[in-house]
Amino acid sequence: MATQNVLVDETKLHDFVVDIFRAAGSSEREASLIAQHLVASNLRGHDSHGVGSIPVYIRNLKCGDLLANQVLSRVNETDSFLICDGNGGYGQVMAHDAMEIGIAKAQENGVALIGLRNSHHVGRIGHWAEQCADAGLVSIHFVNVVSDPSVAPFGGVAARVGTNPFAVGIPRDGKLPVILDFATSKLAVGKVRVAMNQGKPLPPGALLTAAGEPTTDPSVLFGQPKGILLPFGDHKGWGLSFACELLGAALTGGKTQSGPKRRNSTINCMLSILISPERLGTADTLSPEIDTFVGWVRSGGNAEVLLPGDVEAATTKERRDHGIPIDAKSWSDIVTAGREVGAEPLSSILEPGAPAHARSA
Repeated sequence: MATQNVLVDETKLHDFVVDIFRAAGSSEREASLIAQHLVASNLRGHDSHGVGSIPVYIRNLKCGDLLANQVLSRVNETDSFLICDGNGGYGQVMAHDAMEIGIAKAQENGVALIGLRNSHHVGRIGHWAEQCADAGLVSIHFVNVVSDPSVAPFGGVAARVGTNPFAVGIPRDGKLPVILDFATSKLAVGKVRVAMNQGKPLPPGALLTAAGEPTTDPSVLFGQPKGILLPFGDHKGWGLSFACELLGAALTGGKTQSGPKRRNSTINCMLSILISPERLGTADTLSPEIDTFVGWVRSGGNAEVLLPGDVEAATTKERRDHGIPIDAKSWSDIVTAGREVGAEPLSSILEPGAPAHARSA
């Protein structure tokens, strides 16, 4: 049976998340960057990469598999590229700082290639595409995941890789950017966790039991032995996942997934390519040509044609107006994790009309 959501105001949720990570030992800047990223993920409807990650982060921090207040190490750098190491620090900080360096390089030189390795979970990859698009840059991101493998290769029935996401961001003058962001598995692990917490089944064809039998029960993925996710698009999703593994990790000097993990943390490596349309000499034509193409694809008489990022934009408006829904199980886990480090939610944090039982969580 599905559980009832609580509704949380964006600003109050952000402040509570800052309090949690500050109490857990993060600097003010680190806590703010983590909160900004997690809450933005919820705002855009990607609850799998939002504040529901907090209990896992606090667990990983306590056991030493995630390190607070780390600084990027610059391993190899020229005017147009940088290989950097996240030193096992919060990915929300490591990726932000890596993109800031890349943005400056691309704006100066026209293009930048940024390799980030050995970072704790970098979260929603579309966030980094948005960061680049806000600076007027096109960006492409290949990411690998080193954790307990959760996804089988096409044709296989044993988990061998993570969900290995891919993202592209393209800025548009006076309009929201085009943001393409997806896992190369049929579902991200976090989305399966959210479905389990909400008591909802998965769509058919996304998950197998450990014995290789199809199932729609999300709890199977977290059982012992664990279930197995499948790649999207059969051989196509698997091929892109394979590329993310090699480009995101092997090319940047990071570690690929090569066995069961020996730590609690999820480690990401990310290869990002940043391009300046202005330096390329196409800034004046990019947005008009995008508009022309959008008009064409929407001219087929179907008003339901959506662009990458349209759903996220509509969800952001809805949640800013009415509050961010969080399932009751996730909210209870977040509050418990906060209390473990000495952070308590304000009694006024929930939106009016939220379920009464949630107010006492």
